[in-house]
Order: sequence, then C-alpha cells, then structure tokens
Amino acid sequence: MRAAVFRAPGDVRVESVPEPPPPGPGELLIKVSKAALCGTDSAEWDHGPLLARPPVILGHEFTGEVVAAGEGTAGFENGTRVVSGAGISCGRCDWCAAGRTNLCARYQTLGLHRDGGLAELVLSPAGICRVVPDGLDDTGAAMAQPLAVALHAARRGRAGPGRACAVIGAGGIGAFIVAAAAALGASPLIAVDVATSRLDTAAALGATHTAQAEDAITAVRAATGGDGAHVVIEASGAPQSPAAALGMVRRGGDVVVVGLQAHPFGIDLFDVSTREIGLHGTLAHVCGEDLAEAVSVLARTPLARTVLGDVIPLADLVEAGLRPLAERTATGKIVVDIAGGT
Repeated sequence: MRAAVFRAPGDVRVESVPEPPPPGPGELLIKVSKAALCGTDSAEWDHGPLLARPPVILGHEFTGEVVAAGEGTAGFENGTRVVSGAGISCGRCDWCAAGRTNLCARYQTLGLHRDGGLAELVLSPAGICRVVPDGLDDTGAAMAQPLAVALHAARRGRAGPGRACAVIGAGGIGAFIVAAAAALGASPLIAVDVATSRLDTAAALGATHTAQAEDAITAVRAATGGDGAHVVIEASGAPQSPAAALGMVRRGGDVVVVGLQAHPFGIDLFDVSTREIGLHGTLAHVCGEDLAEAVSVLARTPLARTVLGDVIPLADLVEAGLRPLAERTATGKIVVDIAGGT
C-alpha cells in the first residue's frame, strides 16, 4: 500500500509499505479516504523528531471505511464510515480511571508513535472511533479530530453560556477553537489575530467581535463592559501572547495556553495570584467526551467548508502540504485525498 513515512528531519517519503496485519480484538482496519494535516505533521517533517518515533507513517486526522473488524467491535460492521481519534490510552492507570485519558501513563498517538492515517490502510482501536453520519462528507469528517482538540481546550477554560471568551490566534487550531467556543455557547466571543483574513474566517465561525492583536486588550475589555473575558484561550504561540492573555482576562477568570512556545518566555505572575486567575494547559482531547460532539458540530454547521483550504493528492504531500504549513504560507485546512476520489 502507499503511505507517507517519516524517516528523519526533511525526509517524508510517499512509498510502498506492507499492509497492516489483520485487526486484533478491539481493533478496526480502516480504508482511509481523507486525512487532514496540522502543524504537528509539518513540524515533525521540518525539524523533528519532536514527538514522533521514526520510522512511522504520519497522520492523526483521518476518516475512512471499515474493511475488517476484530472481536469485540460491535457496531462497526464492514462498510461503516468512521473517524478515528488520535490518542490511545491504557484504560487502567490513575488518569484513565479519572476520565483524563489524554494524560494516560502509557499514552500513544497514531501518526506519531504508531502508524497513522496518511496511508491507504490503518489499524485503529474501535474505542476511539465514531460513526460518521450520512450528512457529513469525508472532507469534513477528516476534521473531527482537530475539532475535538479544540473542544477540549475550550472546556478547560469552562467556555459556555454566560461566559465571555477571547481567542488569541485564529489560524490553524485557533479557528477550530473559535468554532468550539461558539458551539459551547460562549458570548461575547472575541477573536484576536494579526491577519484580517483570519479574523474574517473567525467571524464566519461565530466570533461576535474581532480585534487586531495590537489593540486586543482594549477591544476585549470594551466588549466585556471593562471587566475582561471570563476565559482567554491563547492559540498563537507568539511569545508575547500569554502576557496579553493575562491582560484580557477578568478577576477570577481562566487562561488556557494552547499555543506552544518555541523558547521559554517570562511572564509576570503577580496578577495570577492577586486576581486569582486560573492558568491551564491543555493536551489533545478526551475521546469519550469530545470526538462524538466534534462529529455532530461538523455535521450541522458549515465549519468544514469555512476552514477548508486545498485538497491535495498523497503524492503531493510534501510540496503542497507539509512545506506550506511549515513556511506558514498555507491558507485554510489542507486535506489529503488518500483514496483518489473527490
């Protein structure tokens, strides 16, 4: 079968590899239709390995059709269209017992630690797969995993009705976080970015207000009656943004840091103590809580059409997918057509 194998920095090859073995108990063999790309994929290619353990087939955002099912996988008959989550948890450690499967002591990720979905076939545990409804096409379904990540991040800040939310960074995962916060009922919802085009997309995804980064603190306070947002989600990774988030949040509010900092960058924690601000990290998603809701949101909203960029063939993965993501020239979500259809 054809697959995109990450071997070393700058070395991702679309090549012929052996097909996966038959599915074991609790596993599904999925014929992949579409796979979406994210910054993690491009970062591994550009300057990894960071999280990946090469050689490994990349791809942790994908959808396809079940072609074989192992024992104990009722509800996933052959021909069923499914999306897969990315994280595989043990189900036995303290974190899994507490429902925080994304923090599992033996956590593994498809496309980083195990072969992923940038391939014609992939094995995935049935427990992290969800059925795709007829009203959601494969291109949209391939975006379920990043939306699940966004929903988890928004929940970490308790985004919801009656809580004002600001999202710093409306490109890449930030656009999905805007959509997630809107789906959870946050209002007002303020998107902050340096690019007008990304702010326009954020407005189409449900942001009630938009602001350029240099005016963001003033704009957020104006939109919230001077008090600041109940939750600020930092999704840009820009060095100055965590400090800006603290300037936008209200007393007793929550700041969620999604964007990864390339280098340590100091912030003044005085306000965290004196204004009792909750500062949260966030990692991946909790499949049992987030993935089915992501599928539902994609099925009932125009989110996928709004954020979609290019749909490319697997053969063009590096030059039309990974490179523009790494060089920050990509516009919209890039989806790879594995099956070769429309």
